Amino acid sequence: MVKIRLERDVLAEAVQWAARSLPTRPSVPILAGLLVKAAGSQVVMSSFDYETSAQITVKAEVSDEGVALVSGRLLADIARSLPNKPVDITADETRMELVCGTARFTLQTLPVADYPALPEMPEATGAIPSEEFAKAVSQVVVAAGRDELLPVFTGVRMEIEGDTLSLLATDRYRMALKELDWSPVSRGDGAALVPARVLAETAKSMTAGEQVTLSLSSAAAGDGLIGFEGTGAAGVRQITTRLLDGEFPKVRHLMTVQATVTVRANTAEVIAAVKRVGLVAERNTSLRMLIGDGSITLEAATGDQAQAVEALEAVVEETAGDSGMTAAGFNPHYLSDALAALDSPYVQFSFTQPGKPCLLTGLNELDGEPLDDYKHVIMLMRLPA
Repeated sequence: MVKIRLERDVLAEAVQWAARSLPTRPSVPILAGLLVKAAGSQVVMSSFDYETSAQITVKAEVSDEGVALVSGRLLADIARSLPNKPVDITADETRMELVCGTARFTLQTLPVADYPALPEMPEATGAIPSEEFAKAVSQVVVAAGRDELLPVFTGVRMEIEGDTLSLLATDRYRMALKELDWSPVSRGDGAALVPARVLAETAKSMTAGEQVTLSLSSAAAGDGLIGFEGTGAAGVRQITTRLLDGEFPKVRHLMTVQATVTVRANTAEVIAAVKRVGLVAERNTSLRMLIGDGSITLEAATGDQAQAVEALEAVVEETAGDSGMTAAGFNPHYLSDALAALDSPYVQFSFTQPGKPCLLTGLNELDGEPLDDYKHVIMLMRLPA
């Protein structure tokens, strides 16, 4: 028997948070359940799909301790719709009842004995400010692949070296690298390949507290686990997910570009121009950047039906002889993603040769040094001769 009382907002936020990682089409019906465990003066709500687990602990008035399992999505919808009054929840082996003001809901419970045991949180590896972590993850996941047939590319490689945490992702056509200062708990380097989708959702959902604690298990490949812990308005939040198996490609060296031509421009102006000119870019064709003297021109077309051209002021420098670099072809979506991820007033494009990768870095001043904490590489498209 479970008998608890919770504030409506605390219940709504906790259920919402724990239920967001529930599978939409669970492999077994029991995984659609949300586990509600009452003990002491708190309630723990958990979800698990054999890959990712989410758990939130909140304060509550507990009259009777116990465990109940109910449909997570339904409970989330109900909790969100309740009037702003305390919620009394009672549950036994067959049903759960919620009473809030004059509203009363009765739900059928699922068999708790059939629910899988949640994985243990690994030992803490280090901590990082939550806002900083969320921003870094969002800058890197744009470059992660989405093809489930190539799972290694759907992950973000996290590398720990002393007090530096690096995030690296690639889908083979672009790469993003972000380096952050963080506070390690123990001295020791490590690496993990974390599913990008889970990492993105986790980082976003942990911004309510001041910091996120990362816990990396040192288990053998394939059994590895990473855990994240943070606090929210409603309580302590924990997520674990299984690491991806496989060898992440060695792409870091591509971030070191010996530029023959650099182009510097206002980031917002380039983003707006790419958006406009990209409207007429035919599917699978490039957006061309013509590199002039003190300016760049963006061009795109859909056959003879539509063409667009826009010129922008830029600082163009040839750093090594005549490279023959007068034009570059970009995938317009990749270029938009990279520019949006930069988060700096100015952008520097570093080109080597036609058809070779281009490195994008941010600048705080048009004539300042490139910021080296975030690098984004895009493979250029072949331009028709």
